[in-house]
Amino acid sequence: MTTVENGCGPTETPTDIDIDALRDKYRAEREKRLRKEGSKQYIETTGQYAGFAEADPHTPFVERDVIDTDIDVAVLGGGFAGLLCGAYLKKAGVEDVHIIEQGGDFGGVWYWNRYPGIQCDNESYCYVPLLEELDFIPSKKFADGAEIYQHCRNIGKHFGLYDGAIFSTQVRDLKWDDSINRWRISTNRGDDIRARFVVLASGSFNRPKLPGIPGIKEFVDAGGHIFHSSRWDYDYTGGDASGGLEKLADKKVALIGTGATGVQLVPFLGRDSQHLYVFQRTPSTVDERNNSPTDPEWAKNLQPGWQKERQRNFHSWTFEGMALGQPDLVCDFWTELGRNTAARVLALPDPASMTPEQFMGIREEEDYKLMERLRRRIEALVDDPDTAESLKPYYRFLCKRPCSNDDYLQTFNRPNVTLVDVSETKGVERITDKGLVANGQEFEVDCIIFASGFEITTEISRRYAIDTVEGRDGVSLYDNWAHGYRTLHGMTSRGFPNQFFTGFTQVGISANISANYELQGEHIAYIIAEALDRGATTVEPTEEAQAAWGATIRETAVDTSAFDAECTPGYYNNEGGGQGEDAGEGIRSHLGEPYGPGFYAFGELLREWRDKGDLDGLVLRT
Repeated sequence: MTTVENGCGPTETPTDIDIDALRDKYRAEREKRLRKEGSKQYIETTGQYAGFAEADPHTPFVERDVIDTDIDVAVLGGGFAGLLCGAYLKKAGVEDVHIIEQGGDFGGVWYWNRYPGIQCDNESYCYVPLLEELDFIPSKKFADGAEIYQHCRNIGKHFGLYDGAIFSTQVRDLKWDDSINRWRISTNRGDDIRARFVVLASGSFNRPKLPGIPGIKEFVDAGGHIFHSSRWDYDYTGGDASGGLEKLADKKVALIGTGATGVQLVPFLGRDSQHLYVFQRTPSTVDERNNSPTDPEWAKNLQPGWQKERQRNFHSWTFEGMALGQPDLVCDFWTELGRNTAARVLALPDPASMTPEQFMGIREEEDYKLMERLRRRIEALVDDPDTAESLKPYYRFLCKRPCSNDDYLQTFNRPNVTLVDVSETKGVERITDKGLVANGQEFEVDCIIFASGFEITTEISRRYAIDTVEGRDGVSLYDNWAHGYRTLHGMTSRGFPNQFFTGFTQVGISANISANYELQGEHIAYIIAEALDRGATTVEPTEEAQAAWGATIRETAVDTSAFDAECTPGYYNNEGGGQGEDAGEGIRSHLGEPYGPGFYAFGELLREWRDKGDLDGLVLRT
């Protein structure tokens, strides 16, 4: 049973390591994988590749009448970001709310991703929002995807968001019309929706990312099957999210990607397919999961406010490094580094006199020791020494998203599973009519599955997947943000009246993405409700307020360049930014341009701003 209220202590990690040698090893491994084009190695899922993103395997397409209407609020996106915006709008008394969603239901990433083995990969008691409000406790520490998807639907029902929802609809163009003081929303269904306010809430895991490997068309034309993990094809594989992929018994399958999705998929594909080839450029850290059912006694005794307390505790032990004087309530692989660092700090003669430099030095040492523990775990679980060596991650903890799984590493001991390390060639070379070529060798397969993630740090136009976003005087949002975000509090932008943004722009960042969306949803709902109550036609920041916030972001920024120098390319750092004259877009954090003092300081700043009641920095026109 899951019960961690009493906290836990530090773990045992190796001490016989050479940090200087490991630092050199990390940088060498990073350079080996760095591609000159950076994130441009991935192709946009449009045109001939649109099926990888726009096909909906869960909801059949149904013709409907064109929508031609005026509304108060359009929320673009029906995942956690959109649902939380919608919920807080309803709580603020704004009733005319319409969520426009590409999928056939609410859920966002949990609607689309229904692949075998999908679970939350950080603690569901923290991650799944509004647990207290909906009187719901996840059934286990790392909840299954189906349970989280159902909770998303329950949020929609609880707040009446289904009433105005527009599903199976993709926004194509978003343009401000000065003549009517509204946003004109054009969609792939021919709609003309005129909204007073628009909230862009597409979320970070919105658009599937596709490696630009040549030959996809040739493979499909020759009869090969191919799909992205976020559009799982059970008609081809058989089974469901719990497994039983019986139609793969006579199939050779290639899996491209060994991040969080790949780690969850490998045990199922390895068990059910005739042969599984796993193509890995960079290994993930994979610790024990120990996913146990929720203790009903623990759940019964929870006190009001427990979830926000737990979220803050988790944030303190991960993002802030440690939380001296507090038990670690989450007590898992995410918080281990904080616990080990805290134990070292408390062993100092005078912990209170520790300097920031001393703290970072201790945390760095514990980081190297933790990663060595994970590498030695691989040696203990994987039989073949060469395979074990290829599975070892050589980078700092939190350079890539940490993973946990109790079956992933052991699956490589199966005779029908082959790990193909493509780090030397920086990825799969090409796809042929028979399969894939990597390291100069052709691997003949029947099916290729991309577990390659989502457009998280690519250009903003690709992430939003809206052809045109034009504010006043036809100014493009994409051009306006081409050299960095220009916002007030990360949620409004000058020249784009009545438009609001969620996600990682210029905001404080929580270790829980849903906590970010909840804070932003509450703040956006407050502004919209105030604008409506005050009879405002438009609301947007002043140029001065926007510039001041940008200056605050720059002045409080935390320098992570030394850490980045040791991080392997991945979506956390925009694939390392590329290199050389033809480099990609430079290093761009998946967290945007964070507010340096942190998430909870940011939340307090917003609360104080709202409490003043004068909407300082915003211009309301009637």
